[in-house]
Amino acid sequence: QVQLEESGGGLVQPGGSLRLSCAASGNIFSTYFLNWYRQAPGKRRELVAWISTGGSTTYADSVKGRFTISRDNAKNTVFLQMNSLKPEDTAVYYCNSGATWGKGTQVTVSS
Repeated sequence: QVQLEESGGGLVQPGGSLRLSCAASGNIFSTYFLNWYRQAPGKRRELVAWISTGGSTTYADSVKGRFTISRDNAKNTVFLQMNSLKPEDTAVYYCNSGATWGKGTQVTVSS
């Protein structure tokens, strides 16, 4: 059973940066799309970014130009670099691949 584990969340001031990581226990990264979702309190879970097996990326309009998704297939890890963070980016961020989800990591943007 493949498992995903996120890390790197925390409290940051508006305008700051964080880098999230998602490590997989199994070798799925070379064959699956990888996604980052987020869910804010009282809101639906939304897709933030995804990356294809070939490295093509797509972003939600709300994070375009500020967030960057990348993957390291050799290390079975996907990253989400988040810059120019805003209070509205506050959410639990989840890594997803196919039917597999991580437990999430909290990101709080506040002064």
